[in-house]
Amino acid sequence: MRDFMIRTDLALEAKERFEGETGWTEALQGVLVETSFLEGTNGSLTKVTILNQEGERALQKPMGIYLTIEAEDLPRPDETYQEQISAELSKQLLTLLPEKDRRSILVVGLGNREVTPDALGPKVVEHLCITRHIRLANLPSFLKKEYDISGIVPGVMAQTGMETYEIVKGIVEETHPSAVLVIDALAARSTKRLNTTIQISDAGIHPGSGVGNHRKALTKETLGVPTISIGVPMVIDAATIAGDTMEHLITALEEANLIQGLSQTMEEFDEEDKRQFILELMDKRLQKMYVTPKDVDASVEQISFTISEAINRAFAV
Repeated sequence: MRDFMIRTDLALEAKERFEGETGWTEALQGVLVETSFLEGTNGSLTKVTILNQEGERALQKPMGIYLTIEAEDLPRPDETYQEQISAELSKQLLTLLPEKDRRSILVVGLGNREVTPDALGPKVVEHLCITRHIRLANLPSFLKKEYDISGIVPGVMAQTGMETYEIVKGIVEETHPSAVLVIDALAARSTKRLNTTIQISDAGIHPGSGVGNHRKALTKETLGVPTISIGVPMVIDAATIAGDTMEHLITALEEANLIQGLSQTMEEFDEEDKRQFILELMDKRLQKMYVTPKDVDASVEQISFTISEAINRAFAV
């Protein structure tokens, strides 16, 4: 029953899952949580800090800071709103990078540009204001800041035959950036967070972990320079949706006095056992299926531009 893992890349959802299973108590000394509201955006900012190994075990995430911006209207093509989100994202990004680490930023767009829900990283790099070549050539510059920005879209192993880590590590050793910024599409536990949430972390990233496709991590420890990740959940696994639907159905049937006691029985299962139970009921062809909103193409285009503008605002112009 334990071989099925809940698919989420969000530390905030890991915290919520821990609350649901054990209750959040002051006894958990390894995790700090702070939440604030973002004026004018109808959104919120949650800071989850994993301080030690106790926190790592509880949330099953590496030590570090995880900043989560939740903005329900993030996919909406409203220029004023998107500018507000970009400004907030830029501000939070700079809080994770000291001034000394901003001299030269390598932006890595993870994912497959041919698969829309996985194209966020490549799209962000496409929209960036790249400046490193201008500095190297000593050309007259319109830039206001003295930061070098370079970008790379390493593709996926099926396209290159190489691990993303191998490509990025080689570039880091050759170009010597002061920091790496990694952009990737994530997996979520909750449908409400699809295309409406941005997570920023100084713990780097494990490419593909949310969909069970584990690759070598891109972190400060593996690359040798500070590594910041920015991700947006674009997919959710079908088993999670089926499980949530079943729970809602059981609740509705009990409220209508058509069945009794089943929800109490389900509450005795932990999260992973519930999902394993759902998998056993599902058609095998659906067990490894991931779902994305039907308007994901428009969302990826809009959100990638918002993120790229935040990076441009922070480092380039």
